[in-house]
Amino acid sequence: MIPDPSAPAPTVRRKPLLAVLLAPLFMALIAVSVINVALTAIGEGLGADSSGLQWVLSGYALAFGVLLVPAGRIGDATGRRRMLIIGIGIFTLGSLLSGLAPNVEVLNISRILQGVGSGLLNPQSVGLIQQHFRGQARARAFAALATTVAVATAVGPVIGGLLIQLLGPELGWRWMFLMNVPIGIAAIIGAFKLIPDDRVRTRTRPDLDPVGAGLLTLAILGIMLPFLERGASVLVWLSLPAGLIVLGLWWAWEQRYKRAGRPPMVDTAIFSQQAFRNGIVIISVYFLGATSIWIIVPLFLQMHLGHTALEASLMGLPSSIAAAFSSQLGGRHVLRLGRKMVIVGFGIAFVGLLCTTILAGFVDAGWVAFWWLAVPLTLMGLSQGLTISPNQTLTLNSVDPRFGGVAGGILQLGQRTGAAVGTAMIPGIIFSLTEGGHSWLEAFTIAMVIIMALTLVAMGVAFADRARETSAPGAL
Repeated sequence: MIPDPSAPAPTVRRKPLLAVLLAPLFMALIAVSVINVALTAIGEGLGADSSGLQWVLSGYALAFGVLLVPAGRIGDATGRRRMLIIGIGIFTLGSLLSGLAPNVEVLNISRILQGVGSGLLNPQSVGLIQQHFRGQARARAFAALATTVAVATAVGPVIGGLLIQLLGPELGWRWMFLMNVPIGIAAIIGAFKLIPDDRVRTRTRPDLDPVGAGLLTLAILGIMLPFLERGASVLVWLSLPAGLIVLGLWWAWEQRYKRAGRPPMVDTAIFSQQAFRNGIVIISVYFLGATSIWIIVPLFLQMHLGHTALEASLMGLPSSIAAAFSSQLGGRHVLRLGRKMVIVGFGIAFVGLLCTTILAGFVDAGWVAFWWLAVPLTLMGLSQGLTISPNQTLTLNSVDPRFGGVAGGILQLGQRTGAAVGTAMIPGIIFSLTEGGHSWLEAFTIAMVIIMALTLVAMGVAFADRARETSAPGAL
């Protein structure tokens, strides 16, 4: 008999299970955030130029992004535990090779391996939460996931700065990667012990829609590539419209595949759920602006005001503490308040952005110390816990848990695409303005106004979804 992957195992120990799911996520997120303070040390240690260093970041992001949805589909169809363990193993191997890399070429290949592992394990974590948690327990689980994101994002740069300071530039950046190895091994052991075996056993090979997977992979590559390469050529930018065309072909293929009576990689009917569509738009637009905050503030402090990387990285700590707190608050009340909570979160974000913009003028003039910027930035962390985790809970609640991996992959793909575009676009605007004769303060202010506008757009979609909730209360 084929096991139903949507059925929660009655004997599962949920708290240990959640810990096993969050440990590799924490490890993968640290790998993203820690690298921001290590690029200078890596460049000096390996004699790498800016192009080589760019792909230390971009290779990981591309490999991660293109695998999210196909990996979610494979996990849903064949078993999530096995895919999670494979993902952790590949990520751990990539971490080991990154720490031992003799040159930047090997490092970039190893970072791609890390991205592959992260892309494989992330949808399984979301799918397993969908599978083994229900109702308020699921909301709390997603809140714990959001807390993990907040803590990892904050402590990553601090850990990186401390390792470089304690071990020196050469060993410091290597141990940023090597520290993941024991965590990965422990996570694999924990997965075998605590996650029920959910392999789907059939006499025939499962239909994984390889053409659909290939088309979507090519589409994501084309769409994301120009935003991951600084100063991309016109030829590279042509991949964007090409990617959009391939995305249309993928959509047509998936519908044709379903009409032929075969299971598509993504059943496009999933997008008929208004709550699911709105949730993807909300988080994609939010990530388009909000994630770049933690790039442009350090740029303003380091490149303009001359502060150190460690000083700049510490600016995010209060925000992350606030995010960890508000994530728990959000998980406790999201099912009762619905999109109202997300709307409030966006309102807090807007106030934080506005106050940061105003305060930056006083810091620039030398009237107040730079660390005062941490006060309005803390509001960004507070808003994060009231938007990201509740949005994930509300969005995925509209999806059958059997397709939790694919749905989680699509939602995370929206986040990653928004983040990739935003972190290329917003800093690019600042550099263009400063090189064109504008002052750093003017460029920073214009960038912040754009982020505030994007926040209002996301809030507008949240208001629209709140209207849906009001007209159909059962949708929650």
